[in-house]
Amino acid sequence: MGKLRILALVLIGVLLASCESVPYAQRLQQRQQAYSAAAGAPVRSFRLVLGMQIYSWEPLSDTQLVIYTLPSKAYLLDVWPCNNLTFTNFIGLTSFASEVQTGFDKVLTGRPYIPCIIKQIRPINLTQFKLEQASQRHIDSVPRDNAGNPSAPNNGQ
Repeated sequence: MGKLRILALVLIGVLLASCESVPYAQRLQQRQQAYSAAAGAPVRSFRLVLGMQIYSWEPLSDTQLVIYTLPSKAYLLDVWPCNNLTFTNFIGLTSFASEVQTGFDKVLTGRPYIPCIIKQIRPINLTQFKLEQASQRHIDSVPRDNAGNPSAPNNGQ
């Protein structure tokens, strides 16, 4: 009876995880598209502003991530397939004289994993990115009458 109970719990866990993964995958794809739309032409390198620190970062897939060097400055990095990129809690970047370059520098995701070579760097226009995000948050509102019931849509009349 104990094995049957464990099997049932595992199946319930798998079902719950599969239900959650669909919206997450869609949100992740939307973020990838928004960042890609706001990214500019490829550049050869970027400078880490605060010495050797990264202000923030966000994994988008096992081959793409966003690095924020300041709250107002971000870069979209394309890397060779990178184990553990979407699951790690921390990353590191190699650099020379605080300069991160394509082809030479790497994203580090932890000791047992192979460093991921940076293939491409594109600066992100964060103003454009925020506008894209705001357009995805559109809410249709309907005014209500004094009784608290929604009124019929006006349709521009």
